[in-house]
Amino acid sequence: MRLPRREEGKKREMFDNDADRKLREAMVADQLAGRGISDPRVLAAMREVSRAEFVPEEIRARAYDDGALPIECDQTISQPLIVAMMTAALALRGTERVLEVGTGSGYQAAVLSRLAGEVVTIERHEPLHRTAAARLRSLGCDNVLALLGDGTRGCPERAPYDGILVTAATAAVPPALLEQLADGGRLVIPLGDADSQELTLFERHGDRCRRRMLTRCRFVPLIAEAR
Repeated sequence: MRLPRREEGKKREMFDNDADRKLREAMVADQLAGRGISDPRVLAAMREVSRAEFVPEEIRARAYDDGALPIECDQTISQPLIVAMMTAALALRGTERVLEVGTGSGYQAAVLSRLAGEVVTIERHEPLHRTAAARLRSLGCDNVLALLGDGTRGCPERAPYDGILVTAATAAVPPALLEQLADGGRLVIPLGDADSQELTLFERHGDRCRRRMLTRCRFVPLIAEAR
């Protein structure tokens, strides 16, 4: 069973004012397009979603900084360039089912909601899950299903996924995620330890996965619940 498609008329942005729109435009032009992000759909989604909505109030003035920012539960909201790069690597066309591991603030899921048919996002920290789910609902992201749980297990009930995006670093891809990746699907994940990480793209072709390094990166660690 697929989630209902979002209705365009339901979208809203709490910070959709002239000042915020100008900051978004500058972010897209300088930080994204100016650094090689060329997918027009990704640029449009990043231009549409207000990043200020997803950062803590006390640092909202820094929402469009060219870097990661701290959020609750000792987690981070990724640098805009990394969000755009990971999103572009999925090569979405609008009908795909996407799994996100690590909801965090909900910003990445909101961007994905503009580009995919259905988004399933999983967060292990209950306060982050609760806040992000409320934000996504308020923005009319009706094609996003926000779940609380261990993202390393994926969500087999809705598998397979045309795209999987992991927003925390690990030494190896969790087997469950590879099992839930559709043939022809793409998985983007930061691989490595605290000192050295590579944002990596896997493309599945039958029983094989082609691997390609995208860029160096630094993410918080991916933590699995005890089995």
